[in-house]
Amino acid sequence: QVQLVESGGGLVQAGGSLRLSCAISGRTFSSYVMGWFRQAPGKEREFVAAIRWSAGSTYYADSVKGRFTISRDNAKNTVYLQMNSLKPEDTAVYYCAADRSISSLRVGVLDEYDYWGQGTQVTVSS
Repeated sequence: QVQLVESGGGLVQAGGSLRLSCAISGRTFSSYVMGWFRQAPGKEREFVAAIRWSAGSTYYADSVKGRFTISRDNAKNTVYLQMNSLKPEDTAVYYCAADRSISSLRVGVLDEYDYWGQGTQVTVSS
């Protein structure tokens, strides 16, 4: 099993920044794809960003491209989501997710991921 624990959420003003962390434990995950998704109240969970652990390839939703950066720290077994220029519409619960061997065309598909964290709340005030 893979365990994922998110942290770093909070309340921030529009234009501010936050960095989310996802600590990973369990099976060897060097071949995994790590994703960040978010779910706003009354809305479906949506893709934010993903990274292929071994190659470091990154993928972003259009809504966050240029503002958010996903990265990983091999030594700390942690994936980060640096969020800059935050907007009120970024308010959501942010979830870390993981799975093996997801094709590049499907890294944004929620059902491709078997492992999920508990989520961390991000609130952006206007």
